[in-house]
Amino acid sequence: MIGNTLSHYKIISKLGQGGMGEVYLAEDSRLDRKVALKILPQHLSDRAELRERFEREARAVSSLKIRCKERKRTRSIRE
Repeated sequence: MIGNTLSHYKIISKLGQGGMGEVYLAEDSRLDRKVALKILPQHLSDRAELRERFEREARAVSSLKIRCKERKRTRSIRE
């Protein structure tokens, strides 16, 4: 994944992983900022209930007021 581009996000490095996917540091080329990008594996994205859970998490994270220089986001990207 490192070095690849998904939509307008260029993957820079891997930050971690968990049960719902992997998290990468990425550069948002539209807004010229760094973001945390969580990617749901294909075998999980085929299950509607897990996609819905992932999207609920994304909405919850994006609603947080994070007081730091770079805001972290979880996004759902479908190619």
